[in-house]
Amino acid sequence: MGDVFTARVPAELTQAISLAETNADIYIAEYNVYMGHLLNNENQKLFPEDMVLLSHWNLRDEIKSNYANLENGLEKQDMIYTVMKHIINQTIPEKVINSGEYDWNPIENKVYQDGNEVELSAEPDTRYLQILNNFNANKATDEYYTDYNTFIKRAFSGAKEIPQEEIEKLFDEYLSSPVVKEVGKVISKRLGRDLKPYDIWYDGFKARSSISGETLNEMTREKYPDAKALEADLGNILKKLGWEKERAEFIASKVTVDPARGSGHAWGAEMKAENAHLRTRISSKGMDYKGYNIAIHEFGHNVEQTISLHDVDYYMINGVPNTAFTEALAFIFQKRDLQLLGFKNDNLDKEYLENLDLYWSVFEIMGVSMVDMKVWKWLYENPEATASQLKEATVSIAKEVWNKYYAEVYGTTDEAILAIYSHMIASPLYLTNYPFGHLIDFQIEQYLVGKDFSDEVDRIWSIGRLTPEIWMQEAVKESISIKPMIEAAEEALKHIN
Repeated sequence: MGDVFTARVPAELTQAISLAETNADIYIAEYNVYMGHLLNNENQKLFPEDMVLLSHWNLRDEIKSNYANLENGLEKQDMIYTVMKHIINQTIPEKVINSGEYDWNPIENKVYQDGNEVELSAEPDTRYLQILNNFNANKATDEYYTDYNTFIKRAFSGAKEIPQEEIEKLFDEYLSSPVVKEVGKVISKRLGRDLKPYDIWYDGFKARSSISGETLNEMTREKYPDAKALEADLGNILKKLGWEKERAEFIASKVTVDPARGSGHAWGAEMKAENAHLRTRISSKGMDYKGYNIAIHEFGHNVEQTISLHDVDYYMINGVPNTAFTEALAFIFQKRDLQLLGFKNDNLDKEYLENLDLYWSVFEIMGVSMVDMKVWKWLYENPEATASQLKEATVSIAKEVWNKYYAEVYGTTDEAILAIYSHMIASPLYLTNYPFGHLIDFQIEQYLVGKDFSDEVDRIWSIGRLTPEIWMQEAVKESISIKPMIEAAEEALKHIN
């Protein structure tokens, strides 16, 4: 309760933060790429005419879906990666963003209208201006805090209750683990080629990697033609995961599903009379698999939000220690998405492949988080920077992190792909919650083996907002650690090899 009164920030400064975040949210929610208007060097269009993908989420997921595409999957992945580089470097023509008015060859960065080449100016560092606006709005409140007098301290020591330096040290140890080189060799062998930078999103360890994206899209579009269809099915989803009918229907009744302009989102209620909200992207054709996969992730958040509001001992400890702990349950739900669609994985190596997949995913997102943290440190060291200077610094930092942790694994240097995440633009210093959430998720999954899933989820997420260490001890009788995941990856490698 005392945390409520740690600072007295003037209302106009709080409103300025809200405005900066809202503008960044709108910018990201409308950052679509019209894939059906992309051309290769032979003037061919590789993607369906009506495919529109949001950066970065849908672009990344389209890369993932094409690992099972033997016809032209590699060419599609290469093209998406080229698009990503243009977004990061702000060399993307401004008028091809969220527009199908032009055809665009991202390989040569040429734009055409009615078959004729036209000159269009590049996006004018708008992406980095959003980060700068968020920085300036948050920095303006620094003087009103005594202990947490920078946004970095407020985000880590304050909100997460873990100092930034400790998190960076933990991530450095994980990223420096020698086991990653061996996992990279396994992936390269499975792909039958050298690794490419976008293989940070390699999806081949998952069961879905053998199922075509179109097959999954057909299933989810038929099952969920609109938001109300998903909302009506939430109780059934919980019953499939083990909840009794009455309990499943209670939790489901506390969640409202809305169509999203952006990628997806879960918004928890602050009072028991209100509902949590689940938002995911649904086109006029219905919910495609990308939207469904995100929706199951967001539903995991909603279940946490409902349990930790209604079932804690006292209202003032409602919630979880920090956002990583809600991400953990979201990941636990998300990895069961195919199970919920009726797919059964009988692969005897399932557990080992899942552990390698998780290890590789955490290796990717920890690097992204490192870039995010280092960019904010740079901003505090260079508070008068322009958007152009911030762009150059961000690209440089992304390459620096790549060269330190990824170059030896991938065989390439100076890659800036780690700077593509939209969270950096619209959700300042949020990204560390994902790798932290994965660590927590992994330890909880190990703990859940042989136990009743729904009963344990109800118990664990009703602990309340204690400190991270005490919460973990109450939940699984362990501290947060990178060791279990690394050891599991080492064991999986021995088995697979």
